[in-house]
Amino acid sequence: MAASHDRIDLQQVFPELPADIDIAAFDAEAVPVHLAVIMDGNGRWAEQRGLSRARGHSAGIKAVRELIQTANDVGIRYLTIYSFSTENWSRSPGEVSALMRLFAQTMLAELDALHEKGVRVRVIGDMLSLPQATRSAFQQAVDKTQANPGMSLVIAVNYGGRQELLRAVRSLVGQAAAGQLDAAEAEALGYERLESELFTYDIPDPDLLIRTSGEYRISNFLLYQLAYSELYFSDVLWPDFDRYELLRALIAYQGRRRRFGRA
Repeated sequence: MAASHDRIDLQQVFPELPADIDIAAFDAEAVPVHLAVIMDGNGRWAEQRGLSRARGHSAGIKAVRELIQTANDVGIRYLTIYSFSTENWSRSPGEVSALMRLFAQTMLAELDALHEKGVRVRVIGDMLSLPQATRSAFQQAVDKTQANPGMSLVIAVNYGGRQELLRAVRSLVGQAAAGQLDAAEAEALGYERLESELFTYDIPDPDLLIRTSGEYRISNFLLYQLAYSELYFSDVLWPDFDRYELLRALIAYQGRRRRFGRA
């Protein structure tokens, strides 16, 4: 899906191009509508520098900020970032607490700037299990930006793809048990009805998934939605991910032919 991005000044967005990037290979009319990112490598980045894992997560905020800014500048309409998975609760209590504080502090610190840019903040995942301060910060961002017309920033927090699907199935089973789905409707149940029960019910599937840190897996992220997404794996640890590494991913994406199961 292409859109018009005549407003983009590529030299301003990418002012100091590395030698390995040919900006002529980038088509501003063919950016992905929906970009999803697994931001991996904060802990290893910190360990390589003799720092705490919490310091690594803090260092990753700069990369998040640059990702949001650049994605918005090039015309991406939906940006989904995997911030905290349902499995991340198994990390040390100290690291989890530091992350939750960081989420709340960062969300509140960045909110006015996001709002001024017209960005709409959305959250997918089980917010009810988050600490009150973290949940409140995310809800404040959602409420303040809900009418914004610009890029949707979708934050996946306490999110798991399997859990999302189980939640959807439980909802449909509950509706059937309550008589809200008769036998004929249940027999004719299709993708649209299932998708209406997902956190992403009104969000298009990702066109491109980026994962950093050299890991080649999707880690329970958007399992249903990634069925036909293009995948790009970067060796860069998340705090070192910048606009130029994003540009490399976008150019690689534009060089592929998406078949969606067709020949």
